[in-house]
Amino acid sequence: MAKRVLPLAAMEKLLKNCGADRVSDEAKAALRNVLEEVGEMTGKQAIRLANHAGRKTVKADDIKLARLTIK
Repeated sequence: MAKRVLPLAAMEKLLKNCGADRVSDEAKAALRNVLEEVGEMTGKQAIRLANHAGRKTVKADDIKLARLTIK
């Protein structure tokens, strides 16, 4: 994976919205790594699905379907 695109502040906000009182820097970085990895896999699968359908545009349905088909 190349450059990180998700900000650490967003990871802290997400975890706090889930109920965490405090979040370590390591936890923020770990969550960012996991979400970016899953996002990249989902994106690649969504692109395959769009291409298979003869489209260059990735649609929301491609993302939703990709989520169900990746492991």
